[in-house]
Amino acid sequence: QVQLIESGGGLVQAGGSLRLSCVASGRTFSRYSMGWFRQAPGKEREFVAAISRSGTSTYYADFVKGRFTISADNAKNTVYLLMNNLKPEDTAVYYCAADLSPITGRAYEYDYWGQGTQVTVSS
Repeated sequence: QVQLIESGGGLVQAGGSLRLSCVASGRTFSRYSMGWFRQAPGKEREFVAAISRSGTSTYYADFVKGRFTISADNAKNTVYLLMNNLKPEDTAVYYCAADLSPITGRAYEYDYWGQGTQVTVSS
């Protein structure tokens, strides 16, 4: 089992930045690819970014390329999502997920999920 706890969400103005953190406990963190997803009210959960087990490969949704950066610190069992130039349409609950498979943007392949952290971007 892996437990994931997200933090760092909040209210920010458009153009601002936030850094989300996801701390993992349980099995060896470095065995997992990690991903961030988000879900806005009335919408389906969508992929945001992912990072491979080694941390050498990253993968982003087109709508966040150039604005968001995913990174991981295996020593701290933590994955981060740095979000710059936030837009009102980025408002959503952001979820961290862990996957034993290679890096992927498909939600159904992820094995463990956190409870989410709310990000609200005001215009």
